[in-house]
Amino acid sequence: MKEKLFAEAKIAMERAYAPYSNFKVGAALLTEKGIIYTGCNIENSSYSLTCCAERVAIFSAIAQNERKFKQFVVVANTADPISPCGACRQVMNEFLSRSMPIHLANIHGEMMETTVEQLLPYSFRLHKTDQ
Repeated sequence: MKEKLFAEAKIAMERAYAPYSNFKVGAALLTEKGIIYTGCNIENSSYSLTCCAERVAIFSAIAQNERKFKQFVVVANTADPISPCGACRQVMNEFLSRSMPIHLANIHGEMMETTVEQLLPYSFRLHKTDQ
C-alpha cells in the first residue's frame, strides 16, 4: 500500500503551488476505510500564510469527517527523504496515532519509515486523546 500512497503523493506534489521557492511537496494519507486524501504545499507571497502538503492532506481528511488513519507518505524532490517542519509535526501529533507508520520519501523512492512519536518526542498536548 505504501507504493500506492507514494504514487499518489507524487501526483499531489506536481499540483503544488510553489512559485516563490519552487520547492514542491506532496502527501497522501490513508484512512482506515481505505480512502486516500492528498495534499500539496500552497505558497503565498506572505510566507507565513503558506500551508504545507502534510497539513493540507490531514485537514482535507478532517474536513470530510475522517478521524482514523493507517499510513502517511510525504514526498519531495530532495536528496534525502523529506523531513516535515515543526508545524506539520505538531498537527500530526494532534490528529495521527503516535505509532502509525509515516513514510518520508524523495522522488527517487528512497524512503524512511518513522512515527509521530519519533518525529516529535515529548510533544505538547493540551488535552488527552485516545490517539
